[in-house]
Amino acid sequence: MNKNKTENHTSIAEDLHELMSAQQTLLLSTATTSGVPDLSYAPFVRDHTGRFYIFVSELAGHTANLLANPQASVMFIGIESESRNLFARERAVFACHVCEIAGDEPVYGVQLQALQDKFGEVVGVLRSLRDFHLFALIPENGRYVAGFGRAYTINVSDNTLSPVLPRT
Repeated sequence: MNKNKTENHTSIAEDLHELMSAQQTLLLSTATTSGVPDLSYAPFVRDHTGRFYIFVSELAGHTANLLANPQASVMFIGIESESRNLFARERAVFACHVCEIAGDEPVYGVQLQALQDKFGEVVGVLRSLRDFHLFALIPENGRYVAGFGRAYTINVSDNTLSPVLPRT
């Protein structure tokens, strides 16, 4: 690979990182038990492995969906007013396997503390409520769209990007 292509992919990876770092919530797509899509959002933290963690109530439809069907998609999307063209709005989407984290697992306390560090004492209050569940959303694959003709597959194991080529 020549130097310009390497620098270009480095710049694109930085843009992806910037998009995701600017977000405090993720858009969450789940499916009901009858297969009906359900779209919501949740505050999140992300660990060094790339897993997203959300702490959500049973009163939210997505919690029942995740318990019944441990698959989800998450999306991060650029601000409309900052987009040059709304048909090519910057976005990243990840297909995820979902695992509920039990309260006695070491990662439970670690991630709830990370959520509290990021969002404040409200997490401590929510933690005292019995209907809240901690989920790990584990990316299986991803795609980043940086604009028209600028779509990339995200290798979730090493965070590298590969251009999506048009079908021939």
